[in-house]
This record gives sequence, C-alpha cells and structure tokens, in this order.
Amino acid sequence: MTTLVENPVARSTRAEMLRMRKWPAVWVTVAVWVALALVFGYLFPYLSYRTGDLSFAGDGDTRDQLLAEMLPAALPTVLVQGLPMFGGALALVLGAIVAGNGYGWGTWKTVFTQGPSRTATVGGSLTALTVTVVGILALTLVLFTGVSLLVTATESQALAWPSAGALAESFAGGFLVLEMWALIGYALGTVARGPALAVGLGLVWALVVENLLRGVGALLGPVEAVTEVLPGTAGGSLVGALVDVATNPNETPGVLDVLSGGQALATVLAYCVGLVVLVLVVVRRRDVT
Repeated sequence: MTTLVENPVARSTRAEMLRMRKWPAVWVTVAVWVALALVFGYLFPYLSYRTGDLSFAGDGDTRDQLLAEMLPAALPTVLVQGLPMFGGALALVLGAIVAGNGYGWGTWKTVFTQGPSRTATVGGSLTALTVTVVGILALTLVLFTGVSLLVTATESQALAWPSAGALAESFAGGFLVLEMWALIGYALGTVARGPALAVGLGLVWALVVENLLRGVGALLGPVEAVTEVLPGTAGGSLVGALVDVATNPNETPGVLDVLSGGQALATVLAYCVGLVVLVLVVVRRRDVT
C-alpha cells in the first residue's frame, strides 16, 4: 500500500490555520473590522436616511440616493469602500501579529531548527494568512448581503441584485488590497521580530505618514511623484476605480483616484509579490536566535 506523504507547505498551512483559529487576537481583529464595516457601511447611512439628516453623506446625496446605496445592487461598492482605511489598517495588524508573535513566543525558533525548511514553514504561514483574508472578505460579503436584504424588506423596495461580474471584480480587488496590507504587516513583523513595534510602525505609516506625504505632494512635485507609488495610494486608487470615485465622489477616507485602475492593480500586485520575496529572503538569511 502506498502511503501519501503530505507536502511540508500543506502541513505548515494546517498548523498555522489551527493556531489562528484558536487565537483570540485574530477573532478580536476580525470582530473589529466587521463592526466598523457594518457601522460605516449601513448603520450610519441608515440613521441618516431615517432621520432626514443628510450631513453624514457629505456629498449632496438625497434620501433616495442614501437608500439606494444600502440595497443589494450597491454591494460591490459598499464591500470595498472601507478597505483602504479601516480594512487595510486591521489587515496590517493581523499580518504583524501572525508573524511577530511567532518570534515573541519562540515558535519560529523551534520550528526553524526542528521542523520543515524555513521556506515551507513561512510559505504555509503566508498561505494561512491569505486564506484568512479571503475568509474575512467572504464573511463581510455575507453580512452585507443580509443587512442589505433587511433594508430592502424594511423599506419595501424592489429586490435588484448586482451583476455577477461586478461583484466578482469588487471581491477580487478588495482581496488584493487587504492582502497587500496583510503582507506589509507580516513583513514588518518579520523584520522587527515582534508584533508591538510592527503594529505601531505600520499604523503610523498607514494612517498618518502617507496622508501627510500626499498633503505635501500637492505642493511639491517630487514628493507627489513618490506618493504615487505608496501602498496606500495604490490600494485607494484600486478601490476608487472599482467604485468609480470620479462620478460618485463620496468622501470615503482612503478612496482615491490618483492612479488609473490598471496602474493601481499593477502596483498592488507588485507589492504583494515583492513583500513575499522580502519575507522569504529575510527568514532564510538571518540567524534564528
């Protein structure tokens, strides 16, 4: 009888998925994202719609437009509009703690010296992180669908679904944005060998430094050229292309139209590939102690 030997990457992936499933910090991060997504995607717009106070919209939307943005047909837009700011920051935190805590707990030292190869171990960890990102986005879509159907029934609206192509495009683009930020956090956690510094530096960069650079870039040409290749600009522009920010200028934080859709997609993909290569090189070359 032939015995099937499981691939080392697959074993590492299963082990990492088990660790993440049983880790409260992961569930807290997911819960915070779900809460923020529901509050800003549906709760605040619905309260604005019901009370007639349209100041939340900020872009001149009427009550009918606010309602339309909460119905199932608007799912492709609502799914991704919060990713550049809140989703990206929390994905960065997730990536940083997944990589950084492995050093803080001594897990990586043990596995690197006694387990499979470093490439297989890190490959499994990155695969598990990617699966988690997909799961988070899928959970968000399911919750958003349920809430939008509830709004449709409550407000006695006709049920209209978005096209499958638009929803798939939105999901794929949203995944790439979250994956990029999760990989940034993972790379920071790997370089810093711990979660605290990685999370702190990552959040300061994502929420403060990039916004400051874009503000300075509006006045200085050389700085503006640099800001066009930053991860926040790439992710925000990709989401901006998906929600067509040029024709629907909702003041959603982080959603940009600096780059075209093609340029933003290429930049996000370059970051994803480059960050994986960086992590593998760093892990393979340095001492485990």
